[in-house]
Amino acid sequence: MDFDLFVIGGGSAGVRCGRISAGHGARVAVAESRFWGGTCVNVGCVPKKLMVQAAEYGALAEDARGFGWDIAVRGHDWAALADRRNAEVARLAGLYRKLLEGAGATVFEAHARLVGPHTVEVDGKRVTAQHIVIATGGAPVRPTFPGAEHCLVSDDLFTLKRRPDRAVLLGGGYIACEFAGILHGLGVKVHQLYRGPLFLRGFDTDIREGLAEEMRAAGIDLRFDCDAVRVETVRRGLIVHTTDGRMLEADAVFAAVGRKPNIAGLGLEAAGVAVTAGGAIAVDEAMRTSVPHIHALGDVTDRLNLTPVATAQGHALADTLFGGKPRTVSLENVPTGIFTIPPIGTVGLSEEAAAKRGPVDVYLARFRPLRHTISGRDRKTLMKLVVDRETQRVLGAHMLGEDAPEIIQGIAIALVMGATKQDFDRTIGVHPSAAEEFVTMRQKRPDPLAEAAE
Repeated sequence: MDFDLFVIGGGSAGVRCGRISAGHGARVAVAESRFWGGTCVNVGCVPKKLMVQAAEYGALAEDARGFGWDIAVRGHDWAALADRRNAEVARLAGLYRKLLEGAGATVFEAHARLVGPHTVEVDGKRVTAQHIVIATGGAPVRPTFPGAEHCLVSDDLFTLKRRPDRAVLLGGGYIACEFAGILHGLGVKVHQLYRGPLFLRGFDTDIREGLAEEMRAAGIDLRFDCDAVRVETVRRGLIVHTTDGRMLEADAVFAAVGRKPNIAGLGLEAAGVAVTAGGAIAVDEAMRTSVPHIHALGDVTDRLNLTPVATAQGHALADTLFGGKPRTVSLENVPTGIFTIPPIGTVGLSEEAAAKRGPVDVYLARFRPLRHTISGRDRKTLMKLVVDRETQRVLGAHMLGEDAPEIIQGIAIALVMGATKQDFDRTIGVHPSAAEEFVTMRQKRPDPLAEAAE
């Protein structure tokens, strides 16, 4: 064989798998046809969070007045932000390739496809590999209603040359909610439409409702049970026709209605690799496809589409194949941050999911952060613990509020270790902080089923 491992895809999963495998002594090649670092570095996590931070500065400047600062906000320079954001993205993308080359991997900047169980066609030639990894990620789904060609998708936010004055967001997932906060914070009039009764399906209901309240209080027009049926161009921009018979004017319409695995042109059928009904590559717990020596990692498997999960899978597979340390990655108790404004941090089961397993105790606190008692901003923090009633093990921890993703990372360690509510209770809090609320909640929320029985 030409290589011990050939990786198709230079994102988080592929680069980590290739780099660690090369470090174990394997002969490795990695092919990437678009950009090193994948979605996260180029059109996802990194540039998005930089834009979230940019959006927050306007509100911070306003809040500073309550603390005695005389700060005048004269507007936002979209082009200046884009230049600095793009420079950082380029720097990080370059590091991904350098890490591979530094580890001794062969790098191809070209499209790669399978032409047989052990053969890959890349850069005009065919090479063979003992093991093959597919880590090609995902891509935004584009809507199909009339005028959908006028809609932008999430990737397009990072190539916009100017800030729109009015925007319509279609979708109720975390991308749509994050983009609504970004655009609103940068001075855009935002409407967000979602076809269901409440966005962020699958997350804890208290958190979902709390975010909707905060976004509306900030001035974002949220419309649930509402969707776009047609987009048309007019002299002044775009008109979005909705299912409730209204027409919304916009300069930009973002469709954040889902993502799909990137499997087109990979030659999966030539190698006998099976896909699911949803178009993802089917894998087992060891990330093996239907062809045992071909593995798939990250978003192309459409299991838990998070960058740290993809990275962990890549590392685990490298250790398994070449490091003499076989292991897998658990998809339970994976912490998640949603960089809405305010942000969400969550780990473990929602109240609804936990209750399906058995009786639970729920502890919930909602309060105004110390900062905003002075700033005057009407913002609340919400924190919640979901506890198994019989074992007292904490099954889920959820937070809506400033620094939520930073705080939930530490809480996640406790949940992975199997901490009980009593473990939380005997932990001393850091005062004054929002985080201390997680270890000081003592009052259980009344059980509505028990009350009904009485």
